[in-house]
Amino acid sequence: MPAELTVLIVEDDADVRLGCEQALRLEGIATRGVASAEAAQRETAAGWPGIVVSDIRLPGVDGMALLAQLRARDASLPVIMITGHGDVALAVQAMKQGAYDFLEKPFSPEALVDATRRALEQRRLTLEVAQLRERLAGRDKLEAKLIGRSPAIERLRRLIADLADTAANVLIHGETGTGKELVARCLHDASRRHARHFVAINCGGLPEQLFESEIFGHEAGSFTGAARRRIGKVEHAEGGTLFLDEIESMPMPLQIKLLRVLQERVVERLGSNEPVPVDTRVVAATKADLRALSDAGQFRSDLYYRLNVITLELPALRDRREDVPPLFEHFVAQAALRFGRDAVPSTPAELATLMAYPWPGNVRELRNLAERHVLGLGCDPGHGTTAPEALPLAQAVEQFERALIADALRRQDGNLSRASEALGVAKTTLFDKTKKYGL
Repeated sequence: MPAELTVLIVEDDADVRLGCEQALRLEGIATRGVASAEAAQRETAAGWPGIVVSDIRLPGVDGMALLAQLRARDASLPVIMITGHGDVALAVQAMKQGAYDFLEKPFSPEALVDATRRALEQRRLTLEVAQLRERLAGRDKLEAKLIGRSPAIERLRRLIADLADTAANVLIHGETGTGKELVARCLHDASRRHARHFVAINCGGLPEQLFESEIFGHEAGSFTGAARRRIGKVEHAEGGTLFLDEIESMPMPLQIKLLRVLQERVVERLGSNEPVPVDTRVVAATKADLRALSDAGQFRSDLYYRLNVITLELPALRDRREDVPPLFEHFVAQAALRFGRDAVPSTPAELATLMAYPWPGNVRELRNLAERHVLGLGCDPGHGTTAPEALPLAQAVEQFERALIADALRRQDGNLSRASEALGVAKTTLFDKTKKYGL
């Protein structure tokens, strides 16, 4: 739903402006007033949640010019014009140029309230439709990035769509290779911060002596070799998202400094006592149990609770095996483009092997295997390593059958008849199996 809608009164006569504001507020309608078109322009960005009621005759930029400017910025914004006695010709011209309605002075409070209520309802519907379209477009983008139809990945996509535009800190927890940075990028791309920087840093890959300077920045001369000021990652992510991977590796003294950033929204560069305000959303990721580490005194508990406002649990690939075929197909297509090779399809026997394998390296391991497959180096997931114990035969067969059915339904756009023909089984048999596997 759109935020509370506001009526902006643009009127240089203070008495008229105040009268309009009072009439609307008495009816429970949020309103504010400004005295010029220039002030109105500053108040109304594209998509601004409200409507404008403006006098036609204003000092400086007049109401007709303001109408043209507002309509150029947001063609769906309702603008009600106030005209003086004898300005009917101007009112007609304003309506031709896209004004929602006009009120001729002197008008009653009831007439103002009635016109604004109608305009507010139109604005509300317009913004709701725009938000719905934006969410649907975002969902399509998420499906293109987070591939799979398993219940776990469907749930993850819904959570990302719901959480993307909140200001809450997010902690992403998952095994190595499950796609923690990809999920963080999806959160960023689906949010209003998407136009600003997404800044990723691996806390486990930084030498401790460089950690503070890299993340928080430093002033010139703050240490040997610091010839000039350096902006840290926190400041670089201003207005955007800072992704801290392997957060459990952050040195304890710097956890205190990060906690201050999260609590007070300011950062201090190394060698400076001057706090710099920052508007940065922090998304952290870990493969460790931060709660256990904080209980053991190896991670600050106050930072853990500050980060753990919302936790996204990423499923291991072995827990969503039905996603292996579409993921492998996707990675094969990517690798074929990158290496200039043909995207050789997998055989049923190869798919069976992929489905039975437990994927200790998760999606990252599957992507590497797809690249080897495209390069003609085989499709054996245990090649060159001691493979972990595979699934029991009966379970592997069920997983493989479920994946084949899910893949056939995906290829046939959910059409059961066409999927049964493609798989060579009776439609009733396929229907029973889709119920059995919860597809």
